[in-house]
Amino acid sequence: MLAQIFHKYIADLLPSHCELCLLPIQAQAQSASFCHACLAYFAPIERCQRCGLPCVGEPEQCGQCLTHPPLWQRLYCVGDYQAPLASYVQRLKYQRQFWQADKLAKLLSPQVTEPAELITYVPLHWQRCARRGFNQSERLAHALSKQLAIPLANVFSRTRVTRPQQGLTRTQRLDNLSDAFALTSLPNVNRVAIVDDVVTTGTTVHHLCKLLLDAGVKNVDIYCICRTPEPSS
Repeated sequence: MLAQIFHKYIADLLPSHCELCLLPIQAQAQSASFCHACLAYFAPIERCQRCGLPCVGEPEQCGQCLTHPPLWQRLYCVGDYQAPLASYVQRLKYQRQFWQADKLAKLLSPQVTEPAELITYVPLHWQRCARRGFNQSERLAHALSKQLAIPLANVFSRTRVTRPQQGLTRTQRLDNLSDAFALTSLPNVNRVAIVDDVVTTGTTVHHLCKLLLDAGVKNVDIYCICRTPEPSS
């Protein structure tokens, strides 16, 4: 951990280079992590504004959302869970490179055209949080809260340990998370944004949205780094 912080400190003192192509970044963009050319890897693509999945055009709701709308109102994301974006999520989540949260938030925040009144995040069970040492969604939420100037609050708790969602079908994911969350405080706002690192089937944020909507919140948005379609079986 100390070695990572030291290397980052030294890197900050050196001339800025793009993290992907390693070429120097122009003076006017010294605070950036990527050059103008490599930023194209993170450029937004056309997505449904409701579910966040790729589609032709950028409709408010795609055909699937018109027939089976998700509980949330709007989903903002940077891109799919693929290189190079996925590697930065993995560095934050598995390599404890906490500064990646600010970097990822800077990629996401310009996409948020209608900010919510309050930001919260997907909780971890205390046992899993103790093993990992932190909650990556909380780190992202703190960074987004600062960059978007939106208040941050922890309004959820995880009431039981669940199996990892990876590899489960949508039905299994819903069953796995049944009664796994609780609302610990009632947000006194109409629009809340839930932060998560990766959204695939949306089952986790579905449960959290339901808690907020049942408590009287009018609209819920999702802020995530990666919005990835569910793999076909």
